Amino acid sequence: MLWRIFLIMTIFFAAASEAEIYRANICPSGYESDRVGSIRILDQKELIYPEISGKHFSEISDLAYLKDRHWLFMLSDEGKLFRFRARFAETIRELTPLDANTLRKSNGKKLKRWRRDSEGMTFDGRGRLYVSFEEKPRIARIAYDGRILRYLPLPSALDKMKKFRDKNKGLEALAWHPKYGLLTAAEYPVKKSSAKIQTIYSLTGRRWRFRRGKERHSAVTAMEILDDGNILVLERAYSGPFEPRVITLREVWIDRCRRGLCPTKVLARFDSSKGWAVDNFEGLAKVGPNRFVMISDDNDNFFQKTLLVYFEVLER
Repeated sequence: MLWRIFLIMTIFFAAASEAEIYRANICPSGYESDRVGSIRILDQKELIYPEISGKHFSEISDLAYLKDRHWLFMLSDEGKLFRFRARFAETIRELTPLDANTLRKSNGKKLKRWRRDSEGMTFDGRGRLYVSFEEKPRIARIAYDGRILRYLPLPSALDKMKKFRDKNKGLEALAWHPKYGLLTAAEYPVKKSSAKIQTIYSLTGRRWRFRRGKERHSAVTAMEILDDGNILVLERAYSGPFEPRVITLREVWIDRCRRGLCPTKVLARFDSSKGWAVDNFEGLAKVGPNRFVMISDDNDNFFQKTLLVYFEVLER
């Protein structure tokens, strides 16, 4: 029996060494519509790259798209930055790896392992690239080759690790709002906040609070901005290998907040117990008018996948 498993894994890795992109389908068996709630799935891919520019391709935690240059950056939570040429229409027309770099100090020296836990990434309105880090809370502006140019001051609620519930529950999401600038959110509510309330923070002091997903261990993993200025939040709920994995896309109406809470609407919900083949989705990027891609982190695990799903948010 063991030799058969070994043979299957050997064949798989031999094929994967030459493979790049496969078609994927996260929909339940027999699901024939491209509509899921208030979104329309346009394309789905599984990415398998043993290496890109000598860097092991795995554990992708976020995405950022520079439309003018057709560059899609993929960030791993081990401090690696992968750059693809990507074009989007009604499907993913092109996805070609260009290069890979490691995040490093401005002088070129490597970051210490515990300082390169990169989780969030976004471009601002001028094409400048930013990354957020989890274990030691920081947001940095970086060059396209991964060099850190400078660190930005954080709001007082987020400026020390002791203010988070755990060292692995720190800054997870990063987005650029045309009105409010850089926005960030922790994976789980900070210690001084109710465990049932999530908060989006601007670096200039604004806050928007909304109710956390009802699923156990519901966590914010990424954010992006919808065309109307509201926030698209990606949430993941995972309690263990024998529990359902639930991925939720939620709209947060930041202009309708009352009594300290912003209303929300679930745009799409993918529940593995109902046949959805979802993985550990952690990254989100806007690639066109109300069009986005989300990506899963394979945790560098043979049994998990790097899935890229291209979708459109419909009229609500």
